[in-house]
Amino acid sequence: MPNVIDLFSGAGGLSLGASRAGFTVISAVELDPHAIATHRTNFPNSQHIQRDIMELTGETLLALSGISAEHLDGIIGGPPCQGFSNIGHRNVNDIRNTLFIKYFELVKEVHPPFFVAENVPGIMNSKYNQIRNAAFDHVHDYHLLPPIKIDASEYGAPTKRTRMFFIGFRKSARIEPFTKADIEQMKVSSNQRTTVRKALEGLPSNIRYRLNDTGIRKIANEYYNRDLMHIQSTFFYERVIGMRPMSLGNADYIQNYEHHHEVNGFFPTKHTQIVKQRYARLKYGQQDRISKATRLNPDGFCPTLRAGTGPEKGSYQAVRPIHYAYARVITPREAARLQGFPDWFKLPETIWHSFRQIGNSVSPIVSERVLQAIFQRLTL
Repeated sequence: MPNVIDLFSGAGGLSLGASRAGFTVISAVELDPHAIATHRTNFPNSQHIQRDIMELTGETLLALSGISAEHLDGIIGGPPCQGFSNIGHRNVNDIRNTLFIKYFELVKEVHPPFFVAENVPGIMNSKYNQIRNAAFDHVHDYHLLPPIKIDASEYGAPTKRTRMFFIGFRKSARIEPFTKADIEQMKVSSNQRTTVRKALEGLPSNIRYRLNDTGIRKIANEYYNRDLMHIQSTFFYERVIGMRPMSLGNADYIQNYEHHHEVNGFFPTKHTQIVKQRYARLKYGQQDRISKATRLNPDGFCPTLRAGTGPEKGSYQAVRPIHYAYARVITPREAARLQGFPDWFKLPETIWHSFRQIGNSVSPIVSERVLQAIFQRLTL
């Protein structure tokens, strides 16, 4: 199988998509200890490099990954986007913006046949022209596709999360040329698109707050019966319950999932009665005037899930959507479904880290579709 390295891997949205597309994720680089712990849990056979990427060279990256340049097929990654985000301060001098350039420096030094970088649409603002140009100067010998703006819902995920993808390939016997059209043709047909109601099918929804809750719930056996009618498309259903590459998953969690249909991440948020009453009065798509949380439309798509801030910025929880059928915000497992993660993917054991990692993740459904298009161009 062809090999990739995932830079700024987070919990593993890009890694999961790459694995499902046919790649082996040789290593993941992530500085956050909680995010890399989640990646390690779900990708036990990858090398995990918890290092500041600014301190890495191409040579050390390969050495830590345990692979030589001639055996590496691609570098994938989503450099931190907060400095470019429309909801942030959009400071052109934000130190995190230099990480976008560093990504391309490492691509230059390692020189794989292809690369895929993901970021927010805000990076296309003219105020960041200098940053983008400085980054792309490192890959002048690559054919760089025009930036691709991807709406996740068009590729089968239940969210309208929109991101820019920067994709390039160089002349190599290991890969055939491809175009922006090859990527965009991976959109799913309208009957394969997944709305909120469909995405949450099968999950226990009337979750109540309990002291010392483990977050583990059992999903009804009927949901796993393929002979029964499901409102989810086959495309989404199979990606929720299965399509697990053999090397992926936490052994104990997978055993409980497959034999007992136990799934984690059902951490409810404790709301006061006044808050519940406010939420209950909201119409679909309406925003609560105090919390700013929006009630999900069951027949629409989930808005972009936010990550909140890290410890260096006060560890603030992002605003979470309100369930369409219940007067509460969604649980981490519901957020994972709406982002496109399967139920066999083990989430962190705290609500804060779960939401932060999901909000920072590329939808694995999107990354699978994008990387599948590239996989088809490899000359294996």
